[in-house]
Amino acid sequence: MNGEELLRAYLAYLAHERRLSAHTLAAYDRDIRALLDRAGSTPLASLTIHDIRRLVGHFHARGLGARSIARMLAAWRGFYRYLGRDHHYSVNPCVGIRAPKAARRLPQALSPDQASRLLDRTPETTLEMRDQAMFELFYSSGLRLSELTGLGPLDVNFPDGTLRVTGKGSKTRIVPVGAKALGALKVWFGVRRAIPRHDSNALFVNRLGGRLSPRTVQKRLRNHALKQGLSTRVHPHVLRHSFASHVLQSSGDLRAVQEMLGHASISTTQVYTHLDFQHLAKVYDAAHPRARLQSAKVQDGRKRAARAERKR
Repeated sequence: MNGEELLRAYLAYLAHERRLSAHTLAAYDRDIRALLDRAGSTPLASLTIHDIRRLVGHFHARGLGARSIARMLAAWRGFYRYLGRDHHYSVNPCVGIRAPKAARRLPQALSPDQASRLLDRTPETTLEMRDQAMFELFYSSGLRLSELTGLGPLDVNFPDGTLRVTGKGSKTRIVPVGAKALGALKVWFGVRRAIPRHDSNALFVNRLGGRLSPRTVQKRLRNHALKQGLSTRVHPHVLRHSFASHVLQSSGDLRAVQEMLGHASISTTQVYTHLDFQHLAKVYDAAHPRARLQSAKVQDGRKRAARAERKR
């Protein structure tokens, strides 16, 4: 089998056995095609660790970011693991190769006041009622965009105040839903049935009754934030980050936040502890009588420490 045939077989395996989403499959397809294109006429079985290092250097020199290269390497490693298992390849040349180190970026989050400003409104039209339920649910339960658009009506449990969410890798988790979000969902359920020929398997539908697309959700949220007077760019992941940082600030329970976000590793969730410290430091500086007198030199030192922490 040539490289193209092996790639198609691998994507079929990911789709049918691992049940990955169409979005994830497209990312694997794109990343592995980059490997095939650069390999040219060289068979995949002949590529060595030195070849892979040269490819990584090539993409880095072209300006591809460290995170993108890391994702690409992960796709290549998975592809070669599959080739070793199902097609008797003896060597995985991607093992042990690391991507260039990326600067650690803290996720953007709204303040509690900004979140209230975004969500405190009275919807008037059917689509505004739908949007209110979506935005409340993002902030209430920390959903990913793909998780929200994949929801069905049966995923909402009103008596228990919970939501069944299907996340990455088709893993299912149960998350709590706050009172505001439950109220907005009840309003949406009341008007949703009036939309003609709506998709009965989709919780959130468009004006024609079809399942709402991720792109439409992003656009509606961005426009709504502008109407509410928020100057910062608001997208669905901002509400997910805001949920995580606000729950952590109030509870300090990192494990609980990990479970609700659906993170496989707690190290992914730990980034929110840095957001938490920044929040506490600001509160301390504003409220403590001895902190308000600190010198500009100390304040500059704080800023340098925060920048160093982001690079770790």
